[in-house]
Amino acid sequence: MIEPKKILLQTTIPTTEDDWSIARFSSLAALLRDARDEGGNALYEVTARDRDPPGKPDSVLSTIDRSDFDELWLFAVDTGNGLTEEDCAAISRFRENGGGLLVTRDHMDLGSSVCTLGGVGKAHYFHSKQPDPDVSRRKRDDSETTDIDWPNFHSGANGDFLEVEIVGEAHPLLASERSPTGAIRFLPAHPHEGDVGAPEGEEARVLVKGKSKATGADFNILVAFEPGAHGGAAIAESTFHRFADYNWDPRSGCPSFVTEKPGDGLRRVPEAMADTHRYALNIAAWLCGALPTRQETTHDSAPKGTIRAD
Repeated sequence: MIEPKKILLQTTIPTTEDDWSIARFSSLAALLRDARDEGGNALYEVTARDRDPPGKPDSVLSTIDRSDFDELWLFAVDTGNGLTEEDCAAISRFRENGGGLLVTRDHMDLGSSVCTLGGVGKAHYFHSKQPDPDVSRRKRDDSETTDIDWPNFHSGANGDFLEVEIVGEAHPLLASERSPTGAIRFLPAHPHEGDVGAPEGEEARVLVKGKSKATGADFNILVAFEPGAHGGAAIAESTFHRFADYNWDPRSGCPSFVTEKPGDGLRRVPEAMADTHRYALNIAAWLCGALPTRQETTHDSAPKGTIRAD
């Protein structure tokens, strides 16, 4: 029997009840744990944790290059101090050794501690640190939450979904055998997404764009780094809210500082929830090498992991 791939889901803050701690990503963890191959065997063994108290290297992240994890899904929910130099160095070596890496953040400077991560850190743009090289994009987009400055692209309410635009050649990360187009069409929305782009000198490209419901501006959602001699596959995602319980179902609750009125589009539209689940399963499969790297996506490209259409 093939051993399940080991995935670490980790935030960059200590466990804090009134914040985006790892407990608020429980639906994602359950989806991955429930995924099965055609023989009914578990595809993934999932560890979900928050970082250790700040002020010193995290006991797991700072040694992850010497661990047996196959993938790291890093939810950068800190305000700029979530990773130490030792953490970043070990995560960079983890990918250099062939590990799969997803790094996601949110608006303005939230998660800016990821900037020094090798390769994928360069794909994340923030307000005060590593701003978008395209100066025209350095402007406020979300006008609903006035204390949040750029980047803050408004793709919709928490709990709703946006229709995405696939950029260039279709990629296996976006394959969906349930979709009439053969590709993912919908993903969870968020009122103020962050900013990502394909950095120069890296084997990376933007795969998915969204459109602001506030200004009509296009913004990048997903940047993929192909695996190769330089290291394992990696992904830069514009917002961790793509994977949060609250965005999949607002009835699960949110931290008290979230004030925007949520929607219920994902709960009402099964196709959107199915695409959301397929997106997460595709990421898990691609990061561990179970999906091809570059090819034209077809209806048969998606892995056979379970999709739970709640």
